[in-house]
Amino acid sequence: MAESEIMVELKAIREDLRYIKEHMTDIDVILTAEEEIILEEAMGEFERGETVKLEDLKRGE
Repeated sequence: MAESEIMVELKAIREDLRYIKEHMTDIDVILTAEEEIILEEAMGEFERGETVKLEDLKRGE
């Protein structure tokens, strides 16, 4: 394979990699059905003022 052909292939691979990186989904933002329920419950508790700030908690009590 000639050097120019290798460069063309390399450029195509770089473009493909760029596209993949731009369209990759961050696994940390995907929630399971169970996690969605837990999140909704927590948000409801927060909105109703039923939560306590972590800094307000005392260790061991």
